[in-house]
Amino acid sequence: MPYSMPSGKENVQRVWKGDRKKWLEPTPQGTADIISTVEFNHSGELLATGDKGGRVVIFQQEQENKIQSHSRGEYNVYSTFQSHEPEFDYLKSLEIEEKINKIRWLPQKNAAQFLLSTNDKTIKLWKISERDKRPEGYNLKEEDGRYRDPTTVTTLRVPVFRPMDLMVEASPRRIFANAHTYHINSISINSDYETYLSADDLRINLWHLEITDRSFNIVDIKPANMEELTEVITAAEFHPNSCNTFVYSSSKGTIRLCDMRASALCDRHSKLFEEPEDPSNRSFFSEIISSISDVKFSHSGRYMMTRDYLSVKIWDLNMENRPVETYQVHEYLRSKLCSLYENDCIFDKFECCWNGSDSVVMTGSYNNFFRMFDRNTKRDITLEASRENNKPRTVLKPRKVCASGKRKKDEISVDSLDFNKKILHTAWHPKENIIAVATTNNLYIFQDKVN
Repeated sequence: MPYSMPSGKENVQRVWKGDRKKWLEPTPQGTADIISTVEFNHSGELLATGDKGGRVVIFQQEQENKIQSHSRGEYNVYSTFQSHEPEFDYLKSLEIEEKINKIRWLPQKNAAQFLLSTNDKTIKLWKISERDKRPEGYNLKEEDGRYRDPTTVTTLRVPVFRPMDLMVEASPRRIFANAHTYHINSISINSDYETYLSADDLRINLWHLEITDRSFNIVDIKPANMEELTEVITAAEFHPNSCNTFVYSSSKGTIRLCDMRASALCDRHSKLFEEPEDPSNRSFFSEIISSISDVKFSHSGRYMMTRDYLSVKIWDLNMENRPVETYQVHEYLRSKLCSLYENDCIFDKFECCWNGSDSVVMTGSYNNFFRMFDRNTKRDITLEASRENNKPRTVLKPRKVCASGKRKKDEISVDSLDFNKKILHTAWHPKENIIAVATTNNLYIFQDKVN
């Protein structure tokens, strides 16, 4: 059955279809190719992915395909570059992974594009630019680059630009380092587009994009005695419209909203969002599964979405005591928490995202499933990103998991789910119904199809 997605004017019956699988097959080692972050730029024309090998791959939406509705959403490789290299901290005798934890695009202001990428310790600002012309006709050097004898120059030539094959260059413009003791889990660009924050397990720092040698510590939850540590910061994000407001989530399931106008160090929050725990669901795993793995503001700035292990919650910024909407992502796993704890899957950090109009939310699950929830109709759907769907324009069929009892045809038993196949990273095009879904070392791009 097609899934009804809001289109702005009316609800149109749509089904999701595969665009193309965009990634390399696994290497023998495999781990370097595992995708660790996915992010569309503000126009949706570019899609960046980072992997465990420290590489950034950028895909570009084809220009001609924007006119042809049947092939809209076709993305091809635009640029690939090595963002981070493995390092070694000699002071602490620790290896620093090259894995890209987060990528964030800056709004485009000229012909070039800029993005921030970070590993556990170092944030870099990259400039992505195009070159399709080269200068020719120098006076003091030959075309092959060799310098000429000035005494042989008898005429003055005016250099000219000649067309050349398009070349996309990625160059690091700023390197922001040595500011985090713990692993960076979040970066977020402020709505003033001049500053950004970076968060690790215990601290949040505020940076200026032009200044690399210093940052301001705006949140510090490290206790004087580390034995008294009860929670860590799991995610942080700036408000999309209010440049003085940001939120950060914790491993205890709370979200704190802070106002930077109140004090230089935001050790006192303005609002605390927390839902009282249901005593009937209390168990040994309650604290683990209540830990928030991702927090995202809606584009309007009125709501924020949080993802914990079993659910997605929508919060109204004006109401702190409980979420206005709660969506169960894989409630059928509640009976499997013991085995998920033993194989460490219970610590997986799933991300979530909004569609462009804030009417639908999406997040990942196991068995390469991903879930969508329509906030208007309260309908939800489970889809699968798999090799069977990697042919272009393959229509995705809704999937259903059978938690107990007799299994119907086309249903999947919860016992047969593959917990090694998981979708942790998803992204939604800011203007169109195009989504990107990362399954270990494969990237799938899906678009909706109007019946």
